[in-house]
This record gives sequence, C-alpha cells and structure tokens, in this order.
Amino acid sequence: MTTISASEVNKLRQMTGAGMMDCKNALVETNGDFEAAVDFLRKKGAKIAAKRADREATEGCVIALTNDSRSAGVIVLVSCETDFVAKNENFVAMAKGIAQVALENKPADVDALKALSIDGVTIADRLMEEVAKIGEKIDVTKYELVEGANVVSYIHGANRMGVLVELNNAANDANHTAGKDVAMQIAAMNPVAVNRDSVDAKTIERELEIGREQARAEGKPEAMIDRIADGKLQKFFKESTLLAQDFVKDGSMTIEKYLSGVEPGLTVSSFKRVQLG
Repeated sequence: MTTISASEVNKLRQMTGAGMMDCKNALVETNGDFEAAVDFLRKKGAKIAAKRADREATEGCVIALTNDSRSAGVIVLVSCETDFVAKNENFVAMAKGIAQVALENKPADVDALKALSIDGVTIADRLMEEVAKIGEKIDVTKYELVEGANVVSYIHGANRMGVLVELNNAANDANHTAGKDVAMQIAAMNPVAVNRDSVDAKTIERELEIGREQARAEGKPEAMIDRIADGKLQKFFKESTLLAQDFVKDGSMTIEKYLSGVEPGLTVSSFKRVQLG
C-alpha cells in the first residue's frame, strides 16, 4: 500500500476543499495520483448527491441580474439545505458566477445551464464538488431568462427572492427607477399575471368556481350565483394582476397609472419572480 503523508493529504484538501479523511482515502485508492484522486473525489461527490436526493434543499441563494444594455436578465436559484451555507460568502459568489454565465450564454433551461463551464469545469461538476466539500444537497433548481427592450432586476431579502421586470419602452434613468418600484411591488404582492388578459383560462375558471361555491355556502339564490361569482372574479383581477393593483408606495394610484405618469405609454410586458421555499 502506498504511504500517504499528511502534507499530501493537506495539499489535496487545499485543492478540492474535501474533508481530510476523504482526501486520504482518495489518495490511498489512487496510489498517490493527485489527478486521479480529484476524479475519485468528484465521483464520490456524485454518489453523495445521489444519496441526498431525497433531502429537502429549502435554503439557497437567488441571484437576479441584467446585462449593461438592459436587454436581457436572468434569475438563478442555487439551493442548499441550511441557512448557514446559503449565507456563506463562497456559496453566494458561486451563485453569482453561475448567474453571470447564464446571462452571457442564455441557455434554454436548467440542464443546459449546468452543461456550461466556469474556468474549464462544467457547472454540474462544480456543484458536485460543493456537495463533496460541504456535505449538503446543492443544485441549480430554478432559472429564468427575460429579454426585451428594457429589463430591470431586483433582489429582495438577502438573496431570498429575485424579480425581473420587462418594460416596453427603451431604457432610461426614469423608467429604470420605475422598474425597480414595480419589481418591489411584485416581490411584495406576488401578482399572478401582468393584466386580466394574461390570466390563463384555467385560473379564471377556478376563481369562478370558488366564487360560485362561496355564494352557495352563503345561501344566495341560484339565479344570482353566476353574477356573484363574476363579481368575485373582478375583485380577483384587481387584487392579483399587476397593472390593476394599488401601488404599494402610493395607494391612490394603480401600477398602470403610476407607470403612465412616469412616461406616456410605459407599461410592463412581462415579469418573473423566483422565491426560496
């Protein structure tokens, strides 16, 4: 058996961040070959990740950012198991790096994102290395891309939520500030759609059915049920669609009115909201 010195174990630990015993076992298994030992640890990381697949990764770091021209933005959620890891500087830096790669390459989905590389190592393998080093389930679990004339990003609550807002007019300082306000509105009020026209038919039917059942439970005459349900649907549109919501910073106006006051014709084309949990 190859004799492995403490200095060699420490060297591999510094290279990989893995635990002392894991490094020693890797060097023993590979007869002191550092490159093979790194591969051994990465393979072990993959096994750890598989073993922990049923663990809940309810903590993590949400990064939202846009490019310099504000023509594109991304939200990336890198999840983990504990708040301690989520707040770690290295973990946050890794999440920011992954988000930057996503912004530069605009992959189609999470799998395509994890196939991209940072410093010659795929994101998927980088995540496996973190699993081996930290011992928690770590993964990219959500990824959103928005492209348009004017995209604004916002991160809320120490990287616990990210929002992207696509405005229809060309970017300038005034509507960028307005976009931030709208993003904070989305973070706080969690609208289901931009306006009533963009609410999907399934949601509308569900709200109508809930309204009907509520009216029946209140003992309303059957002839009035549909009219009451429609009234409740209109209230839903008011409370749950972004442009119709009251502006949280000034309840005297809706978001639609606020934006038109900032710049004639300014409105929201789309938005994305990603939250931990």
